[in-house]
Amino acid sequence: MKPLIKVLAGMVIVFTVSFACSATFSQDDEQRVMENNPEHHTATGFQNHPFVETSASKGVLFYLRRFWGSVFTPDVPDGHVLSESESIRMLNSVKGDSLTWLGHASFLIKMSEKTILTDPFLTEFASPVSWAGPRRFVKHGVPPDKLPSIDILLVSHNHYDHLDDETVRSLENKEKIHVIVPLGLKQFFSERGYSNVTELDWGESISIDGVEFVSLPAVHDSARSTDDHDQTLWVSWAIVSSGNSVFFIGDTGYSDTIFSNIGKKYGSFDYAILPIGAYAPRELMWMSHVTPEEAVAIGNKIHANTLIASHWGTVSSLSDEPIWEPPRRFKKAGLNNGFSENTLWIMKIGETRPLFKK
Repeated sequence: MKPLIKVLAGMVIVFTVSFACSATFSQDDEQRVMENNPEHHTATGFQNHPFVETSASKGVLFYLRRFWGSVFTPDVPDGHVLSESESIRMLNSVKGDSLTWLGHASFLIKMSEKTILTDPFLTEFASPVSWAGPRRFVKHGVPPDKLPSIDILLVSHNHYDHLDDETVRSLENKEKIHVIVPLGLKQFFSERGYSNVTELDWGESISIDGVEFVSLPAVHDSARSTDDHDQTLWVSWAIVSSGNSVFFIGDTGYSDTIFSNIGKKYGSFDYAILPIGAYAPRELMWMSHVTPEEAVAIGNKIHANTLIASHWGTVSSLSDEPIWEPPRRFKKAGLNNGFSENTLWIMKIGETRPLFKK
């Protein structure tokens, strides 16, 4: 019995670190705080603004349920994941701007002849170790070694299910990839062989060959260990070209103020990639993950024409809601709030769809 207790204790530690979800808050970052003093900066890192408490420890029982869910992965409905051959065929057959879902928050976005990879997580465990933690229970359609050449790597925050060390190390042509990240994450990529890394604060932007990337607020937190909580920033992204505009959120809690302001600033987006999973129990998850209904509300606040479901159907044991509940609630909420079947995308993993200017 004692060895089992030790194993379970070790697993709780792994899951705590995973969900506390490494770069550190550097002297340059601290100087920036002292000079500019934005309200979302603190003396040691960052906070939500308007203020929302960032994620705290969720208790031993929550983590034990996560461990149990990672051991017993769910049955996967037919058609949820495309085969490798079909995924690659679709990716190669769609010309012009397009979107491919690789699972969770990892998307390939092709805009203005640039290939963008968001929130790279293409391995089995979203964890600081390779043998345990929140577990990917489906493949990614297009394997990492068969991805097209990546031009831009776009990261929303540093949690393990959005920034995977093995995936980042495995990408080829690192010297040619332009990495765009929130404040505090440049060192993570520099240490892994990337030389072209841009850090952005909320409200800052960079244009690359006609595609503009704007760092915008989100309601979340950051950590990759037990001692670096909120030392790096979390963001949402506006991706804008002459052909299309895409709003991408990796993770967020809900804020009427933040998303109304984004809607006022941009007028509308052609597409919005919105997280719809990992929301239960609400008393533990409300400050970091939206419900499917709140995701639709964000889509309305930012005046998006098409909503794309993200952050579901890929990783077991992230939260308590039934695995296949999020898309049903997302579709129902969307249809009840002015969207149609054609403007609510619940994609298959590996599926590619063309992006058209609305």
